[in-house]
Amino acid sequence: MFKMKKIAIISLAAMLLTVATGCGSTTSSTTVPAAAADKKKEEALQTVKFSEVIRSVFYAPHYIAMEKGFFKEEGLNVDMNTAQGSDKGAAALIAGIADISLVGPETAIYIYNQKGDKTLKIFHQLTMKDGSFLLSRNKVDNFKWSDLGGKSVIGWRPGSAPQMVLNTKLTQEKVAQTDVVTNIASTAMAGAFTSGKGDYIQVFEPIASSLVKEGKAHYVASVGQDFGAFPETSYVATSDYIKKNPVIIQKFVNAVAKGRAWMQTASPDDIANALMPFFDGTPKDIIIQSVDRYMKQDTWPAVPELNAGQFDTLQKVLIDNGVLKPEQKVTDINAVVDMSFVKKIGKAE
Repeated sequence: MFKMKKIAIISLAAMLLTVATGCGSTTSSTTVPAAAADKKKEEALQTVKFSEVIRSVFYAPHYIAMEKGFFKEEGLNVDMNTAQGSDKGAAALIAGIADISLVGPETAIYIYNQKGDKTLKIFHQLTMKDGSFLLSRNKVDNFKWSDLGGKSVIGWRPGSAPQMVLNTKLTQEKVAQTDVVTNIASTAMAGAFTSGKGDYIQVFEPIASSLVKEGKAHYVASVGQDFGAFPETSYVATSDYIKKNPVIIQKFVNAVAKGRAWMQTASPDDIANALMPFFDGTPKDIIIQSVDRYMKQDTWPAVPELNAGQFDTLQKVLIDNGVLKPEQKVTDINAVVDMSFVKKIGKAE
């Protein structure tokens, strides 16, 4: 009996060894070459050094294009970093640290007026509304802009798009004696507010929804919706880079357009799942709320083009805020804007 059991065990072991050997053979003949093929494909991608102004759901189509593989479909590998300011994003382009930056389009105007060796060109208009929201420390029923009179608001650095849009809105509404605090770094604004500074705060998503959910603030207004159309954030590169790499620019534009198009038909849950890797620690419901707010104010234009009318609106805001002199106004939009790539989206080469 014992001898029979021993024979059975030996036979079973032999069978398992045969199966294991077979599995090993399958792994070596299919998995390894597949991995090698994937590596070769990765190596074939052209790397684009990309700088975003801040990390916000405001730029969702870009993150979607990365997460869903639309950049890779176009043959690009996006190496992304966060500049924490349009001025820093523009400086990265001039220094050659970045190939493409997502910044306020006003930076191209500033660099153009410096008459230096390098100029910047806007080639894709990602957002067409201001992306900030106004929150209050204490609950405010039936908010009116005049409620900000005599109050303090934690806002953005002087000369930044959200700061200028808010300032212009306060001027339009004839709100007097509002103390807008502009000397706090963007990464420290929420912390300053929760520690007791300011009656109101102007923040982007997902920070806005997070503060509301935590009971530390109350939502009162969408600055972008109340202000109206404004070309706040654009993809920009140096004129030299665009001239030398038109194929890369077109592929980049195509990928972002795919990201926006995907969002139009995807479910809120699917969109949130795609965005979550870029917002570590942010709950899904907050991301869903953030995307919903931006979609409701029509943040991402179907045609991502900066036209002459929008360019005039931009320069008027710059002049009204004293960061651009009337005589410095760029009269030829083509000097800092190239929308030829946007016009080719969806068209066969």
